[in-house]
Formats: sequence, C-alpha cells, structure tokens
Amino acid sequence: VQLVESGGGLVQAGDSLRLSCTASGSTFTFRKMGWYRQTPGKQRELVADIMSGAVSANYADSVKGRFTISRDNAKNTMYLQMNSLKPEDTAVYYCNARGNRAGPYDYWGQGTQVTVSS
Repeated sequence: VQLVESGGGLVQAGDSLRLSCTASGSTFTFRKMGWYRQTPGKQRELVADIMSGAVSANYADSVKGRFTISRDNAKNTMYLQMNSLKPEDTAVYYCNARGNRAGPYDYWGQGTQVTVSS
C-alpha cells in the first residue's frame, strides 16, 4: 500500500491550501484516515482524522473551524482543506491510514511541506 500526499507549498498567512492523499495498492476501504503534522524537534501531532463512513471527523483544537477533512472512498483519496492559514501551521503534513483487517495496519505517506509566511 502506498499513500502519496500532494498540494503542499508556500503561502501567506490567511491563504488557503488543499492537501490530497491518494492511496494505491489497497483492495479495501481504510477504517480510519487522518492528517498529521510535524515540525523539527517536535512530535508528530494529529491534525484531523475521519472514519470510513466519511461522516465522523475529529479535529485538533488548533485547526477547528479552519480545516476540513474529507474523503472519497471511490477514489481512494482523502483531502484536507486548510483555510485562514497561520504561520504556526507550518509543518510537514503526513497522511495516515489505519485499522484492522486480518491484523492491524498502519500506513504513512512521505509527507508534504506546508509553509505559511507572516
């Protein structure tokens, strides 16, 4: 299974970005998918995650009201719409897929850099 993120870049504070994560090599729908982010010297933190039904989502307090997670199971793709970006949102954003199917699975993408200038 491979997860590939795209959509990162350099933007100014207040701008928007949309990240995408496309999965390949899987024959089933991932139970849970999520976006995490990491900055140098800090632990990777959850930004948002969403269950396979694409209805139930969970957000970090720091992004509530600004970010929206969604997924299109038919396209094996997950999105993160990021609005009103702040410099503190600068990080490498990682896509994750996890669940349990004949054993636990936990897949990660390679990450995409998001840089927000003030």
